[in-house]
Amino acid sequence: MAAISSHSFAARPLGLLALLGSLLLAATLGLWAYYGTTVFFEVVRAGWVACF
Repeated sequence: MAAISSHSFAARPLGLLALLGSLLLAATLGLWAYYGTTVFFEVVRAGWVACF
């Protein structure tokens, strides 16, 4: 009997997008825990201002 693949075309990009989102969330929580709330928001704001 032949094997049937049930993977959709969008499964791989959606999986990679979920992985990227999870990594960003983990990095955000890690920096927040390391630096504390006030310093974390100052770093994020400074980065945002530097971009624009």
